[in-house]
Amino acid sequence: MNEALTSSIKKILVTNLFVELPEDQIGLDDGLQSVIGLDSVGFLELRVICEDQFKIRISDEDFNADSFRTVNQLASLISNLQTAQGVAK
Repeated sequence: MNEALTSSIKKILVTNLFVELPEDQIGLDDGLQSVIGLDSVGFLELRVICEDQFKIRISDEDFNADSFRTVNQLASLISNLQTAQGVAK
């Protein structure tokens, strides 16, 4: 997985969504809801921030529990959308 992408997602969680864990303590496979503690509003904010920062559009179909379960899964979704939408990484 792209280390810069996963690092950016962790930074978003801490800086923009005020997750109480430091970036270096957020595991790539930690549950964003179960371990990190995001609620439904946090997931909506994460979607919007990711769309803006990574220059992608996340469809309602892609905005699901599987794609947003962990940092790794979200990074995979973003990477796939960047490729499909022709966004430079």
